[in-house]
Amino acid sequence: MPEAVPAAAVETVENLGSYSHDLSMFGLFMEADLIVKAVMTILMIASLWSWAIIFSKRAGLKRVNRKADIFEDSFWSGEPLDKIYQRVKNSKPDPILATFSAGMEEWQAGVSGGIPVKESMHASLYQRVERAMNVAIGREINALERGMTFLASVGSTAPFIGLFGTVWGIMNSFSSIAATNNTSLAVVAPGIAEALFATALGLVAAIPAVVAYNVFSSGINRYADRLEAFTDEFLAILSRHLDSQDGEASGRRAAE
Repeated sequence: MPEAVPAAAVETVENLGSYSHDLSMFGLFMEADLIVKAVMTILMIASLWSWAIIFSKRAGLKRVNRKADIFEDSFWSGEPLDKIYQRVKNSKPDPILATFSAGMEEWQAGVSGGIPVKESMHASLYQRVERAMNVAIGREINALERGMTFLASVGSTAPFIGLFGTVWGIMNSFSSIAATNNTSLAVVAPGIAEALFATALGLVAAIPAVVAYNVFSSGINRYADRLEAFTDEFLAILSRHLDSQDGEASGRRAAE
């Protein structure tokens, strides 16, 4: 005849069954304390928002670099700058076009009554064009950096938010032990699992945000350097044009 199962063993099995929990991700979320749920919700929203910024920023940087390649090919094709400006001034806004347009607008405003004769006026015009292009660069780079602060914030704070959820989950575990006077794994495991899940969500939100921030910061800095190099080349062309006008004016005065 089979041996009888001790009553204590039967009671232990029944107690373990009463502490059964769904340890899937959804189950951990639904079983979690209200505070831990709030932490998990914040981290999931931050992660989704970070990925939205990542995809948008990646597409935006590819687009502006591609348009910069096309414009620079046109710029160095030998076509007069006035014709290029007339063609692109009504185009869809783009950082390099905005920089070029700012310089051309200031240049055309300065020479609307004729190219200045005095060298001091040449220097003033040169400085105004340079200032207008630098202001445009600053404005466009600020637009490209939109969302970067959020990525940096998520990367730096998400692990600590997850850690808060971890501490709270462990506190719940100890509370369960005290309330049930039972140190079995069935009592401790749910709270520990919730705590570790909050930590994991914090890392899932933080790691892509930190990597993306570093990658995009490098890409934006390279693009800013590209705009500044273009500005220097544009100003060099204007300077040569002013110098040639000075030479022609000096030749006319010598002939007279």
